[in-house]
Amino acid sequence: MKSLHRLAACALLTCAVLFNPAPSSHVQGQDKPLKVLLVAGGCCHDYATQTKLLKEGIEKRINAEVTVEFNPSKTTGTRFEIYESDDWAEGYDVIVHDECSASVTERPYVNRILAAHRAGVPAVNLHCAMHSYRWGDFRNPVEIGAENAGWYEMIGVQSTGHGPQSPIEVNYTAPNHPITKGLVDWTTINEELYNNIRVFGNTEVLATGDQMQAPRKRDLQANPDAKPKSAMAVVVWTNLYGPNKTKIFSTTLGHNNETVGDDRYLDLLCRGVLWATDNLNAQE
Repeated sequence: MKSLHRLAACALLTCAVLFNPAPSSHVQGQDKPLKVLLVAGGCCHDYATQTKLLKEGIEKRINAEVTVEFNPSKTTGTRFEIYESDDWAEGYDVIVHDECSASVTERPYVNRILAAHRAGVPAVNLHCAMHSYRWGDFRNPVEIGAENAGWYEMIGVQSTGHGPQSPIEVNYTAPNHPITKGLVDWTTINEELYNNIRVFGNTEVLATGDQMQAPRKRDLQANPDAKPKSAMAVVVWTNLYGPNKTKIFSTTLGHNNETVGDDRYLDLLCRGVLWATDNLNAQE
């Protein structure tokens, strides 16, 4: 009987290790918390809730301190006071861009953001960050070095829009990459699949998303017999940006609170944070 009790205890301990890893389990050689700046706010999302989900989710999983720069503005013109300073990123190990500021086009403002990343500060870009800081003929593929290409070059993928919300099948196409190693394909709740207008040369695709998109009202107006269609796009990737090959991690997933709070999403995000800061143990 005692042996059975010991066997049961060992099984429970094994489950605890597998499903509730210590916060530092993915960190190698890190002796102090990562300083993470989370910038969030703008149009179309519940950033007040998502900032809490992200901060709690990151700090629960890895050795990190998350500082939140939140603007409650709900417009595409949302700006952030921290970006008004040339040294805005000083003291942070990584920046998480979760803003939705499509109408902010002031070049000095955007250039200040990009300058920090060109100088070597890593970035993690979430969802609507991909649709921020755009101007000119941004709906067509931008050319490297074009005056409206800077933000896309940092991100590594140019996206301009999305279809209607429905579940996305996330397929990890680089299962041996340090970020995705051990992660399992999954299907989101209703989410937005961002299109891919251009994928830049330093980008490494880690996952694609497949989605069945129901016809929209305008589609049905043009054709009452319109049927759902299948769409596919890159949804997770890395990029090496600028002369210092700054590490950039991005995912277009994360429109709804339920996705942002999903363990699979937060695990992916945290591995991206650790990879970008050279703290992810590639042997895991």
